[in-house]
Amino acid sequence: MKVSSRLNGIGEYYFSQKLKEIQEMNKSGTAVINLGIGSPDLPPNPEVIEALQQDAAKQNVHGYQSYKGVDALRQAFADWYRQWYHVTLDPATEILPLIGSKEGIMHICMTYLEHGDEALIPNPGYPTYRSAVQLAGGTCVEYELQEENDWQIDFDALEQKDLSKVKLMWVNYPHMPTGQLPTKALFEKLIAFGKKHNILICHDNPYSFILNENPASLLAVDGAKEVAVELNSLSKSHNMAGWRVGVLSGAKERIDEIIRFKSNMDSGMFLPLQLAAAKALSLGADWHQQVNEVYSKRKEKAFQLLDLLGCSYSKQQVGLFVWAKIPAAYKSGFELSDEVLYNARVFITPGGIFGSAGEKYVRVSLCSTEENFTRSIESITTHCKIK
Repeated sequence: MKVSSRLNGIGEYYFSQKLKEIQEMNKSGTAVINLGIGSPDLPPNPEVIEALQQDAAKQNVHGYQSYKGVDALRQAFADWYRQWYHVTLDPATEILPLIGSKEGIMHICMTYLEHGDEALIPNPGYPTYRSAVQLAGGTCVEYELQEENDWQIDFDALEQKDLSKVKLMWVNYPHMPTGQLPTKALFEKLIAFGKKHNILICHDNPYSFILNENPASLLAVDGAKEVAVELNSLSKSHNMAGWRVGVLSGAKERIDEIIRFKSNMDSGMFLPLQLAAAKALSLGADWHQQVNEVYSKRKEKAFQLLDLLGCSYSKQQVGLFVWAKIPAAYKSGFELSDEVLYNARVFITPGGIFGSAGEKYVRVSLCSTEENFTRSIESITTHCKIK
């Protein structure tokens, strides 16, 4: 059976492939320590789990739900945005709960792109932006982020491009994989750029609570709703990656347009999950502080591991990962990643999977215990001869 041409150039997701290899390695000997994938290993708040258990035991909660989510969840997201981001959203019209924010990337691309349309995507950046644009029939136009520019967007370089076919621009701050924080000026320039060129700015914002004292939203910029939408998620901020709870926020017109596609592709989220998510969104600063204390200790261990590998990095980066430049003796992050994997049985992510601008980098996830970091350091010390 011949597959659709829309899959041309679309391979299996890198981590899906790598996990298969790691599983085979685990069968053949000492288990691989996975420091690559950003899936939080910490549990959600106990009150959130209790809320799910209590509501799931009820008899009247198991039917289909509204595509727009229940009032309680949309109100909880509105309250959350007001409390943490100082953004006012109408819960009835400007908030769309999602079955994880990753599906929102696809929904947006399918809603606005067709053959011949272009979308700006960051290099390095989250690989799903590229895949979603291509699957929707659009063409990716990269904008390169450079360490010398603190991984900020070079708007002068963007203005030199032919933007006549560009309909979307994907942005992501705090940036994954580099951990770069946004500035107020950057967000203001993004909104001005979108207005000037009639481009929808799509901000993917799942990392703003991890090791970051000042969460920020692009929608806080004056006039942002005229030209921007924002995705957010409970996966990282509330340790609920497997629960698949995300949100899209923006002007009523954008929500109405996107739900035309979404409502034909999935159904509403399980009601007890929505109510538990609302509980999670009500948690205060103590919750985030508790989570970040754990990640802070792990981050110091990640620095030790990267020092051992001879990598260089910024200690100012935030989020769930540490991004580091490899030693000059290695051709690419893939070479260093493979050496550590096959010799020390420790997996770290090669930066090249995030684009050509990441070739000389690796990324270490903080989603593993301090004990695993210690074991990784010991194994690398014993089994690797770093160039």
